[in-house]
Amino acid sequence: MARNTFSQRMRSARTDLASRSRLGMSRVRAGFFQSIQITVAAVGAYFLAEVLLRHHQPLFAATAAIVSLGYVSGGNHMRRILEVAIGCTLGIAVGDSLMYFLGRGPLQAFAVLLVSLLLARFLDNGTIFSTQMGLQAVLVVLLPPAIDGPFARSLDAVVGGLCALVIMALVPQDPRRQPKDQMIQLTREFSRVLREASEAIGNYDATLAWHALARARKTQPTLDSIESSLKTSKSLAKVALTRRQALDDVRAYERALQGFDYSIRNARVLVRRIANVITTVHLRDEAIRSLRDVLLELSEAVDVLGLSLKAESTDARDAMLRRARIDLSSVAAKLDPQLLGVRTYQGEALVMIIRPLTVDLLVMTGMDQRAAGNVLATIRQELTEAIDIVDPEEPQDTDS
Repeated sequence: MARNTFSQRMRSARTDLASRSRLGMSRVRAGFFQSIQITVAAVGAYFLAEVLLRHHQPLFAATAAIVSLGYVSGGNHMRRILEVAIGCTLGIAVGDSLMYFLGRGPLQAFAVLLVSLLLARFLDNGTIFSTQMGLQAVLVVLLPPAIDGPFARSLDAVVGGLCALVIMALVPQDPRRQPKDQMIQLTREFSRVLREASEAIGNYDATLAWHALARARKTQPTLDSIESSLKTSKSLAKVALTRRQALDDVRAYERALQGFDYSIRNARVLVRRIANVITTVHLRDEAIRSLRDVLLELSEAVDVLGLSLKAESTDARDAMLRRARIDLSSVAAKLDPQLLGVRTYQGEALVMIIRPLTVDLLVMTGMDQRAAGNVLATIRQELTEAIDIVDPEEPQDTDS
């Protein structure tokens, strides 16, 4: 028994180690280009300060470059670089200034740190800005005085910050890469949601429907992450001199993300409704087959949208979007309960949820909202039966 327990623990440890190794390697691949940027900026700043300014061991130049670039994902990347660069430079400048006038010692260190933090809060409410300003000021106080003069470290920090900004502008990472990869992953998950929903209605299995709903709900963190990545990508594309052409692609990703957001929200409602219908009623076999096929076709169209994101050229992307538009238009043209063989209110409700979902996907292919709505099949009769209202005061006809 003890041997079996030990073997299970060893297998679990190996599995955990393999998982952590894969995760670590994925982080290395994702941050490889940024690691090169940081290295080039830090080494370049050090040697520029040493050669041009003739400073001895200008460590603060390299430090400022490293902390300015850093490993950032999400938020406004350029704002973050500016905050760190300015905070780092100001912290060193404040420390140099106060030490020049106050001298060295524990009380002076207390005064330098307090003044630096208060000044940082006065200038900006950013946490990064305040932290860097206070940290660099403390380092100035604690380290031995610079042999190059009282404000040599401040100049080194300026050089480091400028090197970081130049590297970002001239040798930027591709701002499209991260949101593109994330959106491809999102299309893959969304397609699985629709495919699982198709299997759920086809097999009339409520458990499969609830699994599809759980998968659909798990896409929300990815949606939020892509939104954050797009903010970063837009700021990078605007400042990068060699990546200006990527700005249009980033804006196209923003429009696509909005479509995905609307579509996935509708898909969640749809899948939950499917689970309830399966649990409460049994649709006609024709309706089940039709709804299964419609959802499967939507899943395949989402796969084509994912291929359009992978396309390396504009022509290839446009070709994939046209194909997705044709496939979705074919689905939209038959979204009439009567055409699908749906006769019950529960089935009609499913069709009415699929209709706006299909419109959202059509908009993602480049159609405008009105044109996409016009592609939908015209519902040929009222979904609810008309009931005559009887006035209780009006005399009723009676059979003679």
